[in-house]
Amino acid sequence: MNLELLESFGQNYPEEADGTLDCISMALTCTFNRWGTLLAVGCNDGRIVIWDFLTRGIAKIISAHIHPVCSLCWSRDGHKLVSASTDNIVSQWDVLTGDCDQRFRFPSPILKLQYHPRDMDKVLVCPMKSAPVLLTLSDSKHVVLPVDDDSDLNVVAAFDRRGEYIYTGNAKGKILVLNTNTQELVASFRVTTGTSNTTAIKSIEFARKGSCFLINTADRIIRVYDGREILTCGRDGEPEPMQKLQDLVNRTPWKRCCFSGDGEYIVAGSARQHALYIWEKSIGNLVKILHGTRGELLLDVAWHPVRPIIASISSGVVSIWAQNQVENWSAFAPDFKELDENVEYEERESEFDIEDEDKSEPEQTGADAAEDEEVDVTSVDPIVAFCSSDEELEDNKALLYLPIAPEVEDPEENPFGPPPDASVQSGAPEDALAGGDKKQRQPSSEGGPAKKKARTTTIELQGVPSDELHPLLGVKGDSKSKKKTAGRPKGSKGSLVSQSYKPHDIGGMD
Repeated sequence: MNLELLESFGQNYPEEADGTLDCISMALTCTFNRWGTLLAVGCNDGRIVIWDFLTRGIAKIISAHIHPVCSLCWSRDGHKLVSASTDNIVSQWDVLTGDCDQRFRFPSPILKLQYHPRDMDKVLVCPMKSAPVLLTLSDSKHVVLPVDDDSDLNVVAAFDRRGEYIYTGNAKGKILVLNTNTQELVASFRVTTGTSNTTAIKSIEFARKGSCFLINTADRIIRVYDGREILTCGRDGEPEPMQKLQDLVNRTPWKRCCFSGDGEYIVAGSARQHALYIWEKSIGNLVKILHGTRGELLLDVAWHPVRPIIASISSGVVSIWAQNQVENWSAFAPDFKELDENVEYEERESEFDIEDEDKSEPEQTGADAAEDEEVDVTSVDPIVAFCSSDEELEDNKALLYLPIAPEVEDPEENPFGPPPDASVQSGAPEDALAGGDKKQRQPSSEGGPAKKKARTTTIELQGVPSDELHPLLGVKGDSKSKKKTAGRPKGSKGSLVSQSYKPHDIGGMD
């Protein structure tokens, strides 16, 4: 696939629905890897379903947690995946094998996880009612980040594009910029609503390219800032946002916001309905509103890293939004003509001759002479879209695709095929669906080598309430019944279908 040919001259954002990805269990969160080749989806029965985004098929299913998966993040090289569940567990997974490398148990629910953009050993964790925590995976140590006000611990945090700084925001609108290595305060400012009134920070998101970032606040306005200006202003600065994006008509609150892969567009998902608003960052104008099925609530939004494609989640199903591809054959062959009706073709007398005897040899000049030059077909140029601005080469060890084991119906009849455990380990979707009991999904200690049990580290945070309920589970007036249906049903023994899943929930977006 040549990414340079994908450049659509002009608009570079999705226009219409392009099908759905049904994970069978209820999808709650999704995230693309760095190249957009794999999409990881966290489900409410604790599974992580990894889709091959080019074939739109399930490449792997990891039985990750017992409780719903609430946050996911890919490592830079795509080999690792870190996940959080509503029972306050953070786990790191090896994507190829599906094994858990290590676990961390937190005292309160996890709102967000993020790998360091350049250092796979560091993970930023945002626990509920607590200061953000910087985890070091190799030695299982953690650092609690400093906050502006100890009484206000509703803090969100995010790494900047290169991971040099961590931006944190609290419920009083105060943004702190901390040095990642030393945790020292580098810059700070307060988000105000015109007057001296402040507004709570709901999320901070950085663009993959450029120095811009956005802040989603409780006053229903998305503010876009330039990170370089923030650092220049220093402590207690007063930077002006580049853009203020909002829905002036309906006063829509925003559930989830993110940048496009090239950083030129911003998409925001409504917290009231399944609707996606797309703005152009440079001008600040609303260019498109994508409407999903009526009555559905949006849970998550992710923009493809290199293509104008958006994945959104509502009612447990992943919806894909893309551009309408119009076939224009004359773009490939200038002399191509589209015919409205059949035309009788008159062939030349020499048209199907092996050699045209009557043809005279023209003299080669200019472009024709250059055709005889030797063309280099062996060297591979790095794809610009996959390299950062400070990199010249692609990562050769990166995991772009997942191998899928062939399906063998009766392993005993095929002595040369993979052992019975291999098909289960590979996480092929049919094996996971046919599933059997839990013992079958994990390699048995009798037949093959036993898996090394992941080390679990308990993270102790002082003054953090341990009886908090995750926002995904805490539905007003119905928290008890919601708690029962979330997670894998006890009697199902590994069944993919969750109790809270209903087939008619899937909206008709063909």
